[in-house]
Formats: sequence, C-alpha cells, structure tokens
Amino acid sequence: MARVNPGEFLRQVRAESAKIVWPSRKETLMTGVMVVIMTSLLALFFFGVDSAFSAIVQRLLALLG
Repeated sequence: MARVNPGEFLRQVRAESAKIVWPSRKETLMTGVMVVIMTSLLALFFFGVDSAFSAIVQRLLALLG
C-alpha cells in the first residue's frame, strides 16, 4: 500500500472531484418525478395483491368456520 502525504492526497481528491459530472436541474427533476410515479404504481400493485390475498383468506376462513 503506497503512502502519500496529506498534501498529495488532497491534490488527488481535487483531481478526482473534477471528473464528477453532476446532473442538471432538469435531469434531477425528471428522475424525481419518475421515482414518484414508479413508487405509486408499485404501491397500487401491492395494494391490489394484498387485497386479493385478503379476500381469498377471508373466504377460506368463512368456509372452515
């Protein structure tokens, strides 16, 4: 493992930080909107599956009891 002094380390950190490409405001907004849409769709899907299983269990319990 190579050891570097703190000054060299900070220069390397600055060099690597300069390579970062940050998303634009529009890209960030669109990604956020897509996350909200997909989360809502998944919530509706799981609500439907849960309701279906609940109805099945209720009917089975009514048959047995």
